[in-house]
Amino acid sequence: MTTLNIPAVASWLQSWQQSVIDMLLTHETKVAPHLEAWSYPHLGGGNSQALLQGNIIEKGGVNFSHIHGESLPDSATPSRKHLVGHPFEALGVSLVIHPENPFLPTTHANLRLFVSHAPQSDEHPNWWFGGGYDLTPYYGFTDDCQLWHQKAKDACDLTDPSFHGRFKKECDDYFVLPHRKEQRGIGGLFFDDINEYDFDTCFNFIKHVGDSLTQAYNTILSRRKDHPWEDKHKAFQQMRRGRYVEFNLLYDRGTLFGLKTKGRTESILMSLPPSVAWPGESVMHIGPEEKQLTDYYLIPRDWLANPLLEEE
Repeated sequence: MTTLNIPAVASWLQSWQQSVIDMLLTHETKVAPHLEAWSYPHLGGGNSQALLQGNIIEKGGVNFSHIHGESLPDSATPSRKHLVGHPFEALGVSLVIHPENPFLPTTHANLRLFVSHAPQSDEHPNWWFGGGYDLTPYYGFTDDCQLWHQKAKDACDLTDPSFHGRFKKECDDYFVLPHRKEQRGIGGLFFDDINEYDFDTCFNFIKHVGDSLTQAYNTILSRRKDHPWEDKHKAFQQMRRGRYVEFNLLYDRGTLFGLKTKGRTESILMSLPPSVAWPGESVMHIGPEEKQLTDYYLIPRDWLANPLLEEE
């Protein structure tokens, strides 16, 4: 049985962070990433790589952090209340990409390892992986949705074929705005507590998930980055970005965890889009393309079956 290896995870996370940046730079030709390292004596450290005001990426951030604390917040592990209040460390990469073109979707991902320094239980290890990714389109494309979920399924199947159904549902259930009665996007994968296999198996699962995100989003960027758009499309994107802000500030567990641990505010709020609007749908141009988003794409479904919507 393999054992916990924090340095190996830290090394891979930072290499994955760079691979995401490298992938984005195959499309983004206007700006280079801005690298900022940070450290807090009471917290740990990390670095942020940001892309701002590019020709493809309007705002993007890919952040690595390795933090520690004396008291694990309850938001970190809903299913392990006995670990709350004990010393801990956490390391991970989080990313959010907000493209300029309204026909390109926003994506979010987070991969992390938590380690509790509470007394070891004989039944369960005091480490667990978590994370996932999701896609938030403003104008939907069925083939992009199918690709996204196929890559997610392929990544899961390499470890456990039951993972995809479980983690897709968890994602659909999590990224919901109850006050709007809407999904945030078309979902993907979401998992809080992965340690049901040995450490190396769980770590390899995280690697597969990270690689699948990079592959899927790279393909979608290639397909859609040159799609023509008009001011009305941008206005709709700005309004829909408001939903993104609402979720992240009201419901997102990562945001709450970062604030409760007194983390780096700039990194915690990196996920927010650069510009947003709440004009009210009554004054928006809501045509057939815009109606499809809420009436079809934001309805949880099995994208790997045969979707009913025919695209031209």
